[in-house]
Amino acid sequence: MNKIWNLNIGNNTDDQGSKELDETAHAETEALLNLHADEKTNKLLDLKVAIHGALLEKLNLSVLDKLSHEQIIAEISAIVPELLLEFDKPLNREERANLVREVLDELLGLGPLEPLLKDETITDILVNGALSVFVERNGVLEAVDTRFQDEKHLLRIIQKIVSAVGRRIDESSPFVDARLSDGSRVNAIISPLALDGSLLSIRKFAKIPISMQKMIDIGSVPPQMAEVLQAVVMSRRNVLISGGTGSGKTTLLNALSSYIDERERIVTIEDSAELQLQQSHTARLETRPPNIEGKGEVTQRDLVKNALRMRPDRIIVGEVRAGEAFDMLQAMNTGHDGSMTTVHANTPRDALSRVEQMIGMSGIDITSKSARNQIASAVHVVIQIGRLSDGRRKIFSVSELTGMEGETITMQEIFRFKQEGVDDNRMVRGHFEATGVRPKFLADAEAYGIDVPSELFRPDFRIG
Repeated sequence: MNKIWNLNIGNNTDDQGSKELDETAHAETEALLNLHADEKTNKLLDLKVAIHGALLEKLNLSVLDKLSHEQIIAEISAIVPELLLEFDKPLNREERANLVREVLDELLGLGPLEPLLKDETITDILVNGALSVFVERNGVLEAVDTRFQDEKHLLRIIQKIVSAVGRRIDESSPFVDARLSDGSRVNAIISPLALDGSLLSIRKFAKIPISMQKMIDIGSVPPQMAEVLQAVVMSRRNVLISGGTGSGKTTLLNALSSYIDERERIVTIEDSAELQLQQSHTARLETRPPNIEGKGEVTQRDLVKNALRMRPDRIIVGEVRAGEAFDMLQAMNTGHDGSMTTVHANTPRDALSRVEQMIGMSGIDITSKSARNQIASAVHVVIQIGRLSDGRRKIFSVSELTGMEGETITMQEIFRFKQEGVDDNRMVRGHFEATGVRPKFLADAEAYGIDVPSELFRPDFRIG
C-alpha cells in the first residue's frame, strides 16, 4: 500500500514538474513573440519616419496645397512604392496600405493620433511621453498601442496643433491650451515642467453635438427634468452650470442652447473655442495669450466688456475662472437675461462660493454681502452635473436661487439624483426625484406662454 502511495506521489510530482516546464516554455514563447512584435513595430515606425522625410524632399509643398485630398492620396500612393524600393524594404499589400495611411496622417494630420481622433468611441486621448498613450472609452481609461518615434516626434505634433490656432509652446512658455479644428480641447505641457516627456491631453468633442434628446436617451437627464430646463432657457432665466473636470458641463451647455430662440443674438466668450451652439446668429469670441514679448494679451474679462457693446440678447461664457465673473453678473443684471456660464465646483453651494471668490479677483472694492447680492439677483438656476464612479454623467441637482436672508444666499433644490449603491457589475444604481418644491421661475415661464405641468414637481411623481 505504501509503495503504491509513494509511486502516485512520484507521478504527481512528475506531472507537476511537466506542467511547470510547459508554463515556463509558454511564457518564454509569449515573451519572444512580443519581443519580435515590438521589434517589427519599431522597424515599421522608423521606416514611416524615413519615408515621410523622403516625401518632404520629393513633394512640391506649394503645389500640394492646390490639390484635393483624393489627388494627394493618389500622388503619395504612387511615390511610396518607389521609395520602398530605394530603401530596399519589401512589404506585403496590407503593410504597404497601412504605411501609406500613416504617412498621410503624418503629412496632413496629427500622425499617430489620427486613428484615435477618428475613433468615435474615444472621448479623451492622454499622451504621457512618446511611448505611453491612454484613451477613455465609456468613462474608463485604457492603454493603447499608439506610440511616437521619440520625444522630437511628439513635440512636432504638439507644435502642429498649437500653431494652427495662433498659440505657441516652448521653454519660455512650456504649457498651452489650444483646440483642434473640430473644437476638441487640447492641453499640452513640455519640458522642463514635464519631467518624463511631453504631456498632451485631448478632450474630443462629438462631430454631431449631443442634443438634450441624446442626453435623455443615455440616462443623463430624465425627460421631465429636460422639460423644466427647456422652460428655464426659453423664459430667459440666467443659468450657472457647475461640475468637476470632465463632468459634461460644456456638453450640457451645448444641449441647453438648442432651446434658445433663433431670433436672438448670442455672443460666446471662451478661452479656447469649443462651444457648438445650434443657432445661426452666434458671434464667437476667443481670448488671446500674450506674445513672446509679454504683450497683446486679451482676457475673457476684456471680451465680456466688449460683448456688451455688440448688442447681444444673451452672453454665454464657456467657463468663468477669474475677474470676468463680476462683469458676467453685471451683464446678467442689465438686460441680458438668459445668459449662461459654467464653473468648476462640486456642489451648487460651492459654485456660488467660487463665483464670490472670483468677484474678489476682479479688483473691484466690494463687500461680501454686496457680492452675494449681485449673485442672488443675477443667477436664477444652478445645475449641478457630475460623473459617477462607473463613468456615466448625470445631472445631480437642479436648484433655484430665491434671494437673500441676512448675508446668506437662499437656494431651494427642485430635482436631484439619489444614488442607492452599486450592482454586481459596479454600475451605480439610483433614481431621479422631485423635492416637492414648486419653483418661482414658473411665473416667468407662464409670462412667456410656457406651460409646465405642476405634477412634475410632486415628490410622488415618477421621474425617468
